Amino acid sequence: MREHKKISFTTQNRLIIFGLVLSTLLIMAIAIFAINNIQKNLNETYQNFGQVLSKILAIESVEVTKNASKNQVFDILKSHSNSIIKSHPDIVFIEFRDNNGKIIYSAKNKDLSNFNKRGISVSSPMIDYSNNKSIGSVAIGLSGTFVSKISSTTRMSILFVFAIVWLVFAFVILINTYLITRELRILHDGVKRISSGEFGYRIEGKEVSEEVQELFNAFNDMSVRLNVYEEQNIEQLTLERNKLEAVLMSIANGVVVCDNNDNVVLLNNHAKELLEIEGDQLLNTNIQQYVDTEGEFCFAEKINEYKKLSLNEKSSKPITFNITIDGRILKSIICPMFSQSNDYLGYIIVMIDVTRETEMDQMKSQFISNVSHELRTPVTVLRSYIDTLYNYGNEFDYETQKEFIGTINTEIIRLNSMVNDILDFSRLESNAKIEKSENDLSQLVDSCVSQVEVLLKEHNLKIEVEKDSDIPLITCNYDSIARAFTNYLSNAIKYAPQDSVIKVRLYKELDKNLVTVTVRDEGIGIAPEFQKKVFERFFRVENKTHSVKGTGLGLHLVKTTIEKHHHGHVFVNSQPNNGSTFGFSLPIDLSLLEPKDSDNLI
Repeated sequence: MREHKKISFTTQNRLIIFGLVLSTLLIMAIAIFAINNIQKNLNETYQNFGQVLSKILAIESVEVTKNASKNQVFDILKSHSNSIIKSHPDIVFIEFRDNNGKIIYSAKNKDLSNFNKRGISVSSPMIDYSNNKSIGSVAIGLSGTFVSKISSTTRMSILFVFAIVWLVFAFVILINTYLITRELRILHDGVKRISSGEFGYRIEGKEVSEEVQELFNAFNDMSVRLNVYEEQNIEQLTLERNKLEAVLMSIANGVVVCDNNDNVVLLNNHAKELLEIEGDQLLNTNIQQYVDTEGEFCFAEKINEYKKLSLNEKSSKPITFNITIDGRILKSIICPMFSQSNDYLGYIIVMIDVTRETEMDQMKSQFISNVSHELRTPVTVLRSYIDTLYNYGNEFDYETQKEFIGTINTEIIRLNSMVNDILDFSRLESNAKIEKSENDLSQLVDSCVSQVEVLLKEHNLKIEVEKDSDIPLITCNYDSIARAFTNYLSNAIKYAPQDSVIKVRLYKELDKNLVTVTVRDEGIGIAPEFQKKVFERFFRVENKTHSVKGTGLGLHLVKTTIEKHHHGHVFVNSQPNNGSTFGFSLPIDLSLLEPKDSDNLI
């Protein structure tokens, strides 16, 4: 459908139209006045002409009938009047009357149709001046055709002249208006080019007035100055903009900048990653329309709450809330954005990935619950057994007392192990220095295997040890490495099925400057999604198959000991229902490590 532009009149247009209408009315008034005045004069002249004509006819009629008889008078008047009517088409009738008003003779033109409309009738007395006696009167009727033609011609001429004058006047106004608007259009086009950034554009004014030429010169001077200013500052402005974008893009947290209409005007790469969008997909869109992985408008409610606050409340009380995107928990903070002149421009949403912190808080809570439960169990057992021995020990035989003391010893060992785990965790996490010396890992493996022989018998398990010959001495803290290896063995014993074999292997990888120890069991294995988390602190796999209680610190202590304090690395290979292999590797020659790996050597 064609769109119709709404016509709007400026003050200048209104003045031009008003002037044109006023001049038209003035010209029309002058023309009407002139026509009426000319028409009046023509009518008066025509009346005088008829009067003169009737007087002349009266005098002539007296003279030609002066000495004639009555019969001759009729013929003379008839002949004379007919000749006069025929000689002039404007005379329509001539009547001769005596002193008593009786018609002596009347001559009429055949065409009397226009007489009543435009004609005039004039009469004059017939006087015999020789004896100063009136003998009658003569009346002449004039049709007015001649006056009408003159009047029409005069009126048309005047109207034509005034029409020409009006057209010339209107043409002059329109030409002047066109020239003025043309100059304004040229100036308007120049202003549009300047506003679009085309600095240096010049207006070429040809055949314009002196005042307009001065305006064009001032515009060209301004354009040149703007062009010079742009050339001087564009590099600096670009540099500052690039700095701002570089800072924004390098911020580790996600940042989304929105204007006062909730439209996204800028966001950094980390925000795109957190919100799982690509390219400029979110730019120039309403942030309230963003939908999270659960199909909820996760920003809408809090943004509406934020927009209801006053400026002081927005500045002093930023809105903080959490959203969930594909399993990740994002802490979001809405802060106001002001210009240098303190004008409110919009707001910024800062997003921080707190998934790990949230999980750590949950694991800490679980850890406290587990530790409380684990500590309560041995303490309860110890208290009940010791109380029983204290009150009724004399009534028990030696074997019963030995059994009670053995149970107490087991629970004390268990309690001691948990306390040691907590103390080791605190010590290793605090970057405490540990002493290192050269140690034989082959001897360390044998010693640790011997320590768990009792546990092997309780679970009816066997251990097979495979060692390479000529294992080099390793610089390490013997107790820490032994505790890490024993932790591997203890876990294998806990999860290995009865009557199975636990395989221990010690081998060297000279090409990699490593000595590696692995412990393999034939247990239930670990699902792939949990293998990356088993070395995290407080993490435990709790399900129907993993029901062994603990603090969740053992494998994390192994990782901290090996990687943080001995510059090695830990690993796990497992398949569900097909056993697990835990291991760690230690560097043989610390001097061959990269600087970043050896800068904390003790």
